[in-house]
Amino acid sequence: MSTSSDDLRAIALAEFATAGYSATSLHRIADLAGLSKSSVLYHYSSKETLLEATIAPALDRMEQILDALEARTLSPEGRTAFLAEFVDFILQYRLEVNMFINQGPSLVDVPVIDRANDLVVRLSEYFAANTGSVEEKMRFGIALGGAAYMLCRADSLNFESAPIEQTRVALVNILTELLAPVDPITTNRI
Repeated sequence: MSTSSDDLRAIALAEFATAGYSATSLHRIADLAGLSKSSVLYHYSSKETLLEATIAPALDRMEQILDALEARTLSPEGRTAFLAEFVDFILQYRLEVNMFINQGPSLVDVPVIDRANDLVVRLSEYFAANTGSVEEKMRFGIALGGAAYMLCRADSLNFESAPIEQTRVALVNILTELLAPVDPITTNRI
């Protein structure tokens, strides 16, 4: 059996996402790939290098999405374009997003995870600077974070069998409704 570099990345990503980066050894990845540890090291000099190769494409895509977001206004059309890109991103990179959400805060000083955390901060800072009320800021945080978390946990929420396009349309519609500009509340509530 010939295992390619792409196969190793896929195997590593699945294992990093399910068992955790810290709990996954190169030996385990080698076993899953049907290779020796030295064969894995032939392709990737370390577990950190393999992690970088595994999640860098997702980070590159998120940077593109953020660049586009920052280049346009947060008009209804701009929101719609961003939401479609964001949903496509989390659908395409579900396992990577799972790692960012569930492991990012604990993997301090791992450069590729630091990069992921920086992108999350960049996204958050964009919405902090471009939304008005505390309620609107919270809506973006809850909606985007909730959508990403939900897709990471799709297997345990029993909707993973839904057709991908149906899931995509539903997510874009729900996020659009959640993030529609809201009239300020004129009454005080406790």
